[in-house]
Amino acid sequence: MQRQYHAWHSPALNRTMELLIFGHAGAPVLVFPTSHGRFYEYEDRGMVAALGHHLEQGWIQLVCVDSVYSESWYNYSADADARMWREEQYEHYLITEVLPLVRHLNPNPFLMATGCSFGASEAVIFTLRHPGLVRRVIGLSGLYDLKRFFTNYTQGVYFHNPIDFVPNLNDPWTIDRLRETDIILVTGRDDPSAWSNELLSSQLWAKGIGNALRIWDGWYHDWPYWQRMIVQYIGGHD
Repeated sequence: MQRQYHAWHSPALNRTMELLIFGHAGAPVLVFPTSHGRFYEYEDRGMVAALGHHLEQGWIQLVCVDSVYSESWYNYSADADARMWREEQYEHYLITEVLPLVRHLNPNPFLMATGCSFGASEAVIFTLRHPGLVRRVIGLSGLYDLKRFFTNYTQGVYFHNPIDFVPNLNDPWTIDRLRETDIILVTGRDDPSAWSNELLSSQLWAKGIGNALRIWDGWYHDWPYWQRMIVQYIGGHD
């Protein structure tokens, strides 16, 4: 299996950012780490191995990015809008630096995004905020109401909190692009964040945006379960 390490000083973030790419061809998959994970977490936790057959066959190519969570979502000492501005810069890094690299290495236009736990939240937020960019998103055990991270509610928080901004989507172009996106939300029935998956799914359907909500019977918030989930849904919902 091909494995590539890349690092550079990001102009968007004014810091060095690292990532790993697995596979030689296929649909590129942006992989966001969990809350305190790094770009090498997906490999360390057995997720890359779980997708080994897909990678060896050239069906997918994993792009495991690093995060700035400690500077944004988890930077409790900073102002809410400053934290969300750091997220804006992070998205700019992904769009203007990471994706051009991916497209240079791999011409496949079918971009996917995924993540586990907080990585799922980030993958879904990125997809919903940039309609038409991601063709399939697979959120595994994500939380989609993130207001608990903040002591005050601001415009910046609103535009990064799916269950708040999705009900107010009204731009026809945005809604049409999201209708073309394969949105898959997977969680365990006993996961504390399951309710936010159900709510976001219903909000999307209310806008005519189809999505696949898959609730597994149990807790299912751990790596062995996520390995099974990603293998089942990487090719689309069942």
